[in-house]
Amino acid sequence: MIPLKHPTVVVPVDFSDDTEAAIRSGLERVDDPSGLHVVHVLVPLDYASPGVMFGTISDASREKAIRENLGKILAKIGVAGVQVAVPIGDPGLKITDYAKDINADLIIVPSHGFHGVKRFLLGSTAERIIRHAHCSVLVLRRRDAD
Repeated sequence: MIPLKHPTVVVPVDFSDDTEAAIRSGLERVDDPSGLHVVHVLVPLDYASPGVMFGTISDASREKAIRENLGKILAKIGVAGVQVAVPIGDPGLKITDYAKDINADLIIVPSHGFHGVKRFLLGSTAERIIRHAHCSVLVLRRRDAD
């Protein structure tokens, strides 16, 4: 059985409709807000894309935007002291690597519930996290699931 409270919880977010609910779920499961680590993984930039070629987009500008948007969500929830990380790479692997590096006790993953061909084409970050995590993983049910 998964304990109700943990010292360190990782919540990966993608700014979908379930992001706020996932963060709230993480807050319910940590002893202190500083034990909650909210992670958004940036996909590496394609150096042939116009934004990169013309210098209008960079990893630093993307990270800044992510941190600002996460700050707004955390302010809306009314919580301070949450850890925010914005690594670059494969989301499933970067999330599990991050969780292992900080010795997380739990990873809470919002599920998008893709099935069939759509799941095959998009892959499943939640499934990759489950396969590679060193700790327990809680996959949240979609709010619109039947």
